[in-house]
Amino acid sequence: MTPNDMSSINISGPEEFIEYFDISRETLELLDLYANTLQHWQKTINLVAPSTLDSVWQRHFADSAQLLKLAPENVTSWVDLGSGAGFPGLVIAILIHGKRGAEAGSVVRLIESDARKAAFLGEIARRTSVAVDIVPRRIELSSTQANFEPVEVVTARALAPLERLLGLAYRFFNDGTIGLFPKGRDVEREIEAARKDWQFDVRLEQSLTDPEGRIAVIEHLKAKSKG
Repeated sequence: MTPNDMSSINISGPEEFIEYFDISRETLELLDLYANTLQHWQKTINLVAPSTLDSVWQRHFADSAQLLKLAPENVTSWVDLGSGAGFPGLVIAILIHGKRGAEAGSVVRLIESDARKAAFLGEIARRTSVAVDIVPRRIELSSTQANFEPVEVVTARALAPLERLLGLAYRFFNDGTIGLFPKGRDVEREIEAARKDWQFDVRLEQSLTDPEGRIAVIEHLKAKSKG
């Protein structure tokens, strides 16, 4: 589970972002609109940690965008659990929209139970004209999970320890699904704890935005039989 040797990047603003992630000016404008709207809404709703607002391109946009590099090239179904302010799921949706255009339709589904955060997600989707499905319900509800067939990619950022996170994610998995879960320095301990109840293959990728961060890439997830 040794992470790949990848150098960290420093994305201080939109120009560095467009250069590193090779996106169009039109896509950059959508992300800039996102950043400005986030700043405005943050005044009344705690969407992200206030300390990260001055580094939104690094801490949120680049941190989200790096996951697309680990996903299947022409991914058609993606679920983001506990989307919050849209990281990583809404950033992914904007990047896919930028590459494929509106004809790609809705690839990403965002699950967020907080009504205010779900409203923010809806506002960004409306203002950018990016197609996403927003599910304003708790992940644990069977009615939420009944809305989905298994998908190609499942993501979640800063939602729960891996053991609990896999319990939330597993109904969206089949043999071809991958989970992309950004984690911190304790990821090895989280993996060890998760193996008590779950069977899975995992590799760790170095985070491009955090020298101490790792991305746990989970495949072939199955619940272990009890007893």
